[in-house]
Amino acid sequence: MWRLKTIRHKASRSANDLEEFKHKKREFEKALRQARRDRQLISKRLLQNEDEDSVETDSVHLSPEQVREMIRGIQCGGEEKATRLACLRKALRNPETQLAFIKSENSMHMLIGQLSGHNAQCQLEAVRALHELSHSPHPSVGQACLSAGPYLLTYLSGQSPKLTELCLYTLGNLCPDNGSCREKLLAQGIISALANCIQSQKYNLAVVEAVGFALSQLLQDKDATDKIIPAVVDSGIISDLISALNPHCDFGFGPAIECAWCLHYLVSSNLDNKVLVTQGALSQCSACLITLGGTVAKGNLEDGLELLIWPLLRCLGNLLVSEGCDVMPEDTRLLAALCVFSQAYLQPHMGLSRESLWVLNNLTASSSGFCSGLVLLNLVPILINLLSFSKGINLMVLRVLGNIAHNGPECCVRLTQAGVLSGLCATLKMAEPEVVTLSLEVLHMLVSSSPQVIEEFTRLNGVPLLEAIQYNSEAEQRVRAAYILDNHFSEVESLS
Repeated sequence: MWRLKTIRHKASRSANDLEEFKHKKREFEKALRQARRDRQLISKRLLQNEDEDSVETDSVHLSPEQVREMIRGIQCGGEEKATRLACLRKALRNPETQLAFIKSENSMHMLIGQLSGHNAQCQLEAVRALHELSHSPHPSVGQACLSAGPYLLTYLSGQSPKLTELCLYTLGNLCPDNGSCREKLLAQGIISALANCIQSQKYNLAVVEAVGFALSQLLQDKDATDKIIPAVVDSGIISDLISALNPHCDFGFGPAIECAWCLHYLVSSNLDNKVLVTQGALSQCSACLITLGGTVAKGNLEDGLELLIWPLLRCLGNLLVSEGCDVMPEDTRLLAALCVFSQAYLQPHMGLSRESLWVLNNLTASSSGFCSGLVLLNLVPILINLLSFSKGINLMVLRVLGNIAHNGPECCVRLTQAGVLSGLCATLKMAEPEVVTLSLEVLHMLVSSSPQVIEEFTRLNGVPLLEAIQYNSEAEQRVRAAYILDNHFSEVESLS
């Protein structure tokens, strides 16, 4: 999980091994979240047991007879039962051993018996064994685990945070196995159980993070809009997800990341987003982005920070364009934060830079106040510097500049004073047709606003660029270039 955490290990493990273990764990979690960010894949999660002697997580394949022998040993009871359960759990890391286990007679019955028993250590080891099984690549293994579903849901209201956390990740892993698994968990009341869990343990950030993970697994189902989202709205969990968007200085980004993805999936559905706006999703996303923008502006690109910025941007950007949403953020510091993201992540995460500009476009497309804010806060030069970058960056910048220019002559003059014409001279030379077309559109608004703009564009030798487009480009661009030349530069052409 993306959190800072004190981990107790046995003294025999060296400091280097511990650091390597934590580094691998962070990289593994980062890869999962990046996969979900890039392709919205449902991803299973495996919690590492932090008290083990070895950082190795691989296990050898056991034969069916060896598995049955382990089961019999546990059924015999005695003081070694918890130790034997721990050995079984380690063996269940092997996918083939997992299949052998579920095919063994009374295997799940034995495991559920230990789960529902009164021995706390055996109960914890049984949950860990189920957690290993839930991570299996074989859908049949997950199907076999469903018999433990009611117990896992019951323990979400228990007194042991570690047990609750394990149950949550196990349930989250079972959700994507197949439709029948989700149907059974929904019928067993998983959504209300998740809502009750996060409401009763909102100060336990590890549990909040685990609830967010389990819920996000459900919300990515293709039928979520009809079957799952209405139940989520009715459960009252949305306000808790919104409250969790604040990163904790000691714990880290994990809870906020998971809950932000949940909100993203809700916003991206056919849900009436007025529900989310009313409960503060838009204002909370904006406030969190402003805070993160301040962190990034200081040069602190902390590992994993971008994984929180992604879903927050998507939530905010989609809320701004959702039908019936007539509420806008009020804090112009959001503009500065978006510009900071577009600059800081241009090299390491160009997609995030592009997404920041997309949100900026959505803001300025429907708010003259934010258009003026970009000018007054002297943020336009940042945007102009981004015009030289391709892969959609310059297109988004041109759309934002067009939104500003659309607000009238005063904004056009201010854009010109900021140096936008030199940037347009560069984009008019580019090979991408859409970039040239958008550049001509912005240029037309600018030169229509003031004679001073025409004079400045002429001084920058922009007229020959229009003439080149008029004769060497696609039909739409030729028409646009010819119109600008005929209506605004005809005197200049005659003099030349």
